[in-house]
Amino acid sequence: MNRLTRFIAAAAISSAFVFAQRPGMGRMGGGNPPDAATRIQFRVEMLTKRLGLSDAQQASATTIFTEADAATTKARANVSTIHDTLAAAVKKNDVVAIDQAATQLGTINGQVTSIESKAEAAFYAVLTPDQQTKFDSMPHGPGGMGGMGMGRGGPQAMRSQTNQ
Repeated sequence: MNRLTRFIAAAAISSAFVFAQRPGMGRMGGGNPPDAATRIQFRVEMLTKRLGLSDAQQASATTIFTEADAATTKARANVSTIHDTLAAAVKKNDVVAIDQAATQLGTINGQVTSIESKAEAAFYAVLTPDQQTKFDSMPHGPGGMGGMGMGRGGPQAMRSQTNQ
């Protein structure tokens, strides 16, 4: 094989790999993450598929999750600045500033957990008993199918403790 033929073959194989990638495939796809409205829409669609939500329940869920997202966005507004303050305090060995920044971050985390838990409770309240049973069996927490990102100690853990 001459050099030109090998080059063309290598280019053809390489281009096949490039075109095989779907746009927006995670972080590697280079696309931007979906906006809040799109995330909420996907979530409501998934919950509708798994729980059989009515149109009214879908509308309620969209409102509940949209309001919660707006509230958590507001609560998280200063997180980046506080992280910068914390990083600077660490470099200076300023233990007072470290404690202050850590306390602020903890407060924000508590606010976000409260907002998300209240939203899940409001959504749970619009479900029928059968839907609640299905919802209870769904995984919750970060990456879970039903929750708003609550980890240990969120509503799922509380429900598990009360059912024992």
